[in-house]
Amino acid sequence: MTDGHLAPAALMDLSGKIALVTGATRGIGAACARQLALAGAHVLLNCRQEDEAALALLAEIRQDGGAAELLRFDVASSAEINSAFEQLREQHGRLDILVNNAGKRSDGLALRMSDSQWDEVMQVNLDGVFYCCRSALSLMRQQGGSIVNIASVAAFAGSAGQVNYSAAKAGVVGLTRSLALEYGGKNIRVNCVIPGIIETAMTEGVKDELKQQWIGQIPLKRLGQPAEIASVVHFLCSPAASYISGAMLHVNGGGYLC
Repeated sequence: MTDGHLAPAALMDLSGKIALVTGATRGIGAACARQLALAGAHVLLNCRQEDEAALALLAEIRQDGGAAELLRFDVASSAEINSAFEQLREQHGRLDILVNNAGKRSDGLALRMSDSQWDEVMQVNLDGVFYCCRSALSLMRQQGGSIVNIASVAAFAGSAGQVNYSAAKAGVVGLTRSLALEYGGKNIRVNCVIPGIIETAMTEGVKDELKQQWIGQIPLKRLGQPAEIASVVHFLCSPAASYISGAMLHVNGGGYLC
């Protein structure tokens, strides 16, 4: 909590905080991890495997003077999450920040969508968010904390061919609001960032013609960058946002006005 008289730099300072970012090694997750580390947090980088991308990000953050380590678990597995959070508890004793960023897509029209396509997307995008929040709450309820869930504009506008993804992200919105109501009394703030179309690996294979159509519908006339989502996540995790909870923060260049 802030009394409104902190210096501007202090309002964004995360020194001494323990932060966990799921799906941390690429795209928005990697940008969030970099930003939180630059702000002073000790960042746990969630990954399924210690692959080249995970090790490269870890080395980059440390080279820039930040503190980070890898924490392996599959967000779709309740058992793996429970084990990882127990490890976190033993090593650090607390968790101050959780960013639920890990995501998965498996697109297709509803009539042709298989059970496995539906289940896999739900498990990663919604079940995993709940599992991580549940474990984080037990670590945060003594000293408070900040949870930021990454949803999608598809939760509000829908997306043809992504009924599973849209439904899962809409679930994240409802989950965020309910947790904010349940745990505000424990000084745990729970917020949601709603990205629009962001330039990540998910958009690399999209044809230029379609990208131009997207850009034509965005008032700022460009796609977003992962760092622009990370800066909003940083704000929500910081003392500057100490009275913000249950918020849905849209970051889409004006492409969707709620």
